[in-house]
Amino acid sequence: MTEFVRAVQIRWSDLDPNFHLRHSVYYDWGAFCRMEFLNANGLTPAAMAKLGIGPILFREECTFRREILMGDEVSIKLSVVRAREDFSRWSIQHQIVKAGDTVCATITVDGAWIGIRERKLVTPPEQVHHVFELMPRAEVFAWQ
Repeated sequence: MTEFVRAVQIRWSDLDPNFHLRHSVYYDWGAFCRMEFLNANGLTPAAMAKLGIGPILFREECTFRREILMGDEVSIKLSVVRAREDFSRWSIQHQIVKAGDTVCATITVDGAWIGIRERKLVTPPEQVHHVFELMPRAEVFAWQ
């Protein structure tokens, strides 16, 4: 897949007292985009429960570049920037863009898979490998 992009809507409740997007909304949009990608490729919450795994985050960081205001047209793009070859650990980047080409923020998350019964990190099953192979790779993608 060359690109995975989702449009997002700005709600009144997403704004702070300065009438621009609250910082926590960016993180919510990142989670939304990641789950949209997994769901679109068959790795739904029900599928993960059946496999006995779930994603966890070790780090989530956002770099803010431009403000987002009510009425802006905003989309979020997802790509994997680093991964172990077994996809047991990974880093995903999200670019939040307004007006089609203005990068407003970049979110980077570092994560892994946890066995929901064992409550320990696990190597994911083959179905996860297949989904992550479909994820667009950043220009700076590197195997860990």
